[in-house]
Amino acid sequence: METDLIISAIDALHKKADQAMQLKDGDTYFQVFDPSFQFTGSDYKTLNLRDYKAEIQGFFRRAKSIETSHYRIKSSIENEIFTEKIARKSVIFKPNLLVFSKKQTIQTEEIYQWRNLGGEWKVIAVEVVLEEKY
Repeated sequence: METDLIISAIDALHKKADQAMQLKDGDTYFQVFDPSFQFTGSDYKTLNLRDYKAEIQGFFRRAKSIETSHYRIKSSIENEIFTEKIARKSVIFKPNLLVFSKKQTIQTEEIYQWRNLGGEWKVIAVEVVLEEKY
């Protein structure tokens, strides 16, 4: 039963973050991350929260619009860490020439690690284990 409550809480946070990404609202998007957050991209490059914020804010500036959705492949909880593997599909429209937009689709599999800190679930790590762009 407790796992269902955790998944429900985390689903709500994912929804909030996905909506913030689509609105390019960095302030709301970054609320789900713990200050100790570490992001590891598909290139194995690891970023701390400050560097990840800078990268995402640049991404928001370069994007005309963003659509994103995800689903959970699997999840587990161990030693107070909730770990989930999700599949994400994002469609990004970037300005191109005067009127046209360039569409890019990115599909990823990501491993999220969450910890309940002070009654709130926060993302402490994300690792992109698969990334396809087209």
